[in-house]
Amino acid sequence: MTTVQEDRRAPERRTEQPPAPNRVLGALAAPVRALRDAPRRPLTAAALIALLSLLTYATVRHFVGTSMVDMIVYRAEGAAVARGEDLYAIRVTEWNLPATYPPFAAMLFVPTTWFGIGVLRVAITAGNVALLALLAHLSFKLVGWPRRDLRPVGVVLVAGLGVWLEPVFTTLRYGQINLVLACLILWDLTRPDGRRSKGIAIGIAAGIKLTPGLFAVYLLITGRIRAAFVAGLTFLGTFLLGAAVLPDATYGFWTKYLYDSTRVGKTVIVDNQSVRGAVARLLHTENPGTLATLAGALVAVAGLTVAAWAYRSAPWLRRSEAWGVCCAAVTAVLISPISWTHHWIWCVPVLVLLASEAAHEHSRPEGVRRLRWRPIFAATLLAFLSFGMWIVPHKGDLDLTLPALSQFPASVYPITGVCFLAVAALRVRARRRAAGAPLGRFPRQRGGQGGAGAREAQQAPAAR
Repeated sequence: MTTVQEDRRAPERRTEQPPAPNRVLGALAAPVRALRDAPRRPLTAAALIALLSLLTYATVRHFVGTSMVDMIVYRAEGAAVARGEDLYAIRVTEWNLPATYPPFAAMLFVPTTWFGIGVLRVAITAGNVALLALLAHLSFKLVGWPRRDLRPVGVVLVAGLGVWLEPVFTTLRYGQINLVLACLILWDLTRPDGRRSKGIAIGIAAGIKLTPGLFAVYLLITGRIRAAFVAGLTFLGTFLLGAAVLPDATYGFWTKYLYDSTRVGKTVIVDNQSVRGAVARLLHTENPGTLATLAGALVAVAGLTVAAWAYRSAPWLRRSEAWGVCCAAVTAVLISPISWTHHWIWCVPVLVLLASEAAHEHSRPEGVRRLRWRPIFAATLLAFLSFGMWIVPHKGDLDLTLPALSQFPASVYPITGVCFLAVAALRVRARRRAAGAPLGRFPRQRGGQGGAGAREAQQAPAAR
């Protein structure tokens, strides 16, 4: 290359590297542009509705009271790390709650010790509402619906009205981290499969709380081997970091405390909305034993099978990745030995997916329109708005003696989750049959630029 050529190209290289402030503004450009392109009247109406809903929520929260006990536990874990105390010996709040997360999570909680409880209550509540908006955005991106200019309207509505969904309500009430984990996972899954770093966020989420590790299994069984290994290696990195900083706590967690279910809570109480909890209440026992284990194993195999089947049915199934991800998420919550009601935060992408199917159904000509998805969406929405498990008598030992008529509301989430997996299986089966494709045949593995982000562009015209 000549000197003249180098001189001519030098200014180009300088302009390709904007200063740091410009890069920050560039990161904000997409949401600002989306808000600017959104239709004014619907966006203004959505903002007013969301504001009214949040003000009502704040009023209800003030009179009901919110303990935010999990936030207090997280802060105590961070304090134990900062002071060099025994992490798993701490007991805080009037319920004597212990630390139950891996040491890596406790290390991340250290910054919470820099602020008082009052400041944390406001900051974490506001942060969770913002994360709810982000989860809505990622859910719309995963599903590829609605059209791009209407998505800010949907995000604002979900952020404002979503606080009344019971899993969101209890996440805010306890100061939980479920929304952080869900956003990490969905952000990873909506990135193109060709990204070498795909899987990192899932590995970090699994390092904080083990259940997200099932999404690495989902990546593996859907043929995205590299992303699955990236997730696994990232998780291993969180373990090694915890072991380097907190060796005693790491040894204690992985050899003892992880297997002590009494530290987490009772299996039989209505707070636990897993398959195991539902079986325990049905059998009126605190230890449902082998039957619950077999039921959980059956749901795990069935759920992951449907998730992989949906993902690999992309040539025939609209929103195949969304169906696969939602099936994997529901399976993860169902099979965990203890899944508190706020763990069902995955109701947000599930409801977005069902709403998209209902909208597509409504857009069809009346002569061929079938009323299937709107009732399914309405029933699912009602389940997560019902607060059913809190309505049945459950104080003291009443969880052990629930009558037959109380079993449904007491286990409304596992029942809804199993029904969702069944609906997903029927959906995949119907689409394959309609296309004349064999039920068990998988198409050739898609290229590295697949994933929800790329498929969204291909499916967007049909989704509208």
